[in-house]
Amino acid sequence: MSIANQVRSTLIIGTRGSQLAIWQAEWVQAQLNRLAPEVTVVLKRIQTSGDKIQDVPLAKVGGKGLFVKEIEEALLRKDIDLAVHSMKDMPAMLPNGLTIICVPEREDPRDALLTSDGKKLDALRLGARVGTSSLRRQSQLLHVRPDLQIEMLRGNVDTRLRKLQENHFDAIVLAASGLKRLGWDAHITECLSVDVSLPAIGQGALGIEGREDDDFVRNLVAKLEHHQTRMTVTAERALLKRLEGGCQVPIAGHAVLEGESLMLDGLVVSLDGKRYVRYSLSGSKFEAESIGIKVAEELLARGAQPILQEIYGAA
Repeated sequence: MSIANQVRSTLIIGTRGSQLAIWQAEWVQAQLNRLAPEVTVVLKRIQTSGDKIQDVPLAKVGGKGLFVKEIEEALLRKDIDLAVHSMKDMPAMLPNGLTIICVPEREDPRDALLTSDGKKLDALRLGARVGTSSLRRQSQLLHVRPDLQIEMLRGNVDTRLRKLQENHFDAIVLAASGLKRLGWDAHITECLSVDVSLPAIGQGALGIEGREDDDFVRNLVAKLEHHQTRMTVTAERALLKRLEGGCQVPIAGHAVLEGESLMLDGLVVSLDGKRYVRYSLSGSKFEAESIGIKVAEELLARGAQPILQEIYGAA
């Protein structure tokens, strides 16, 4: 039996240090404690490039995997045994030797609008200041409300909430999943319809990453796998990979599974929201990856290519 597959008494989970990342890692830790009480599971906080750079829009930093690179390096060095990520932070391509060994059940994938006065998106004042760090959110908001003033908002969830409460913004947009996981649902003014704001690839889902040859960890986390979420995320990530996109580009994708049928809705939009290319396709859930590729190719055929080239050129 190889060292990777031997029974171990201790496992180390790598995670970012934000409040939400710790919640997610502790959730996985609790599940593993329940499934294998004989194994001691501990957390190791790792600061990533995305965490270190707080005063620059992420799209201008460049590169993919800003919130996972250092954690993946620790996995490859065997400093940690598994990593818990927000799936939307994971680039389409993983380093050789690493794989997503488990995808637990997804939380709400939608974007959430939070306002200082309780007004919903369509009731925000003309020229309202909206905070977000996401080009995807910015582009879609400007598509429906070109009058809005979109301003950079970085920091952890609690930092962003504080800036709203201090009236730096009329509204901010965050992932509904993070707010719900932290028990902060009451702050949500409106969960935006996917017709208005199509979610990021993998938004609301967790990805547990491990080494390909580590059967011990793979077998241990297998009971946390959620088949339906795996299928939808597979389609979304195939779309992202075909478009050669990262998590800081205005590409959106949202898959829904109903019985054996999977529907994927994909989108590429210009930064000003004026050029908007969207396409959806349904098929068998067993063809999730090919559905993602087909949606991406249709988006490219309908005009997504020049939009992406402009954005990559400006980054």
